[in-house]
Amino acid sequence: MDKTLHDLGGIVLQGLPTFFLVLILAFFVKILYLNPIDKILAERFRLTEGARQAAEDSFKNADSKIAEYQDALNKARNEIYQEQSDFLRTLHAEQAAQTQQVRTQGEQSVAAARLSLAQETANAKESLGSQSETLAGQIADAILRGRAA
Repeated sequence: MDKTLHDLGGIVLQGLPTFFLVLILAFFVKILYLNPIDKILAERFRLTEGARQAAEDSFKNADSKIAEYQDALNKARNEIYQEQSDFLRTLHAEQAAQTQQVRTQGEQSVAAARLSLAQETANAKESLGSQSETLAGQIADAILRGRAA
C-alpha cells in the first residue's frame, strides 16, 4: 500500500505541471477569447433589444397615429354631414319659400283672371242685353214688314 501511495504521489507530482499549464491556458482563453465574445454578445443583445424596443415604440406610435387619424377622419365626416344637412335644410326652406311665392302669384293670377272674366261676362251680358233689344226691334220690324208687304 505504501508503494501504491508512493506511485500515486509520483503521478500527481508529474501531473501538476500539466494541471497548472491547463489552468494558465484556461485563464488566457478566458481573458483573450471569452471576455471579448461576452462583450460582443452583450452589445448585440443591447442593440437587438434596443431595436426591438424601438419597433414596439413604433407600433405604439403607429397605433396612436391611426387612432388620431380615425378621429380626425370621423370629425371631418361629421362636419361634412352637418354641412350637407344644413345645405339641404336651407335648400328645402328656399324651395318652400319659392313654392309659396309661386303659389301666391298663381292665386293672384287666378283671382285677377276670375275678376277679368267676371268683368268680361258682365260686359258681355250688358252688350248682349243691349244687342238683344236692338235685335228684337229689328226682328219685330222685319216680321211686321213681312206682314205688311
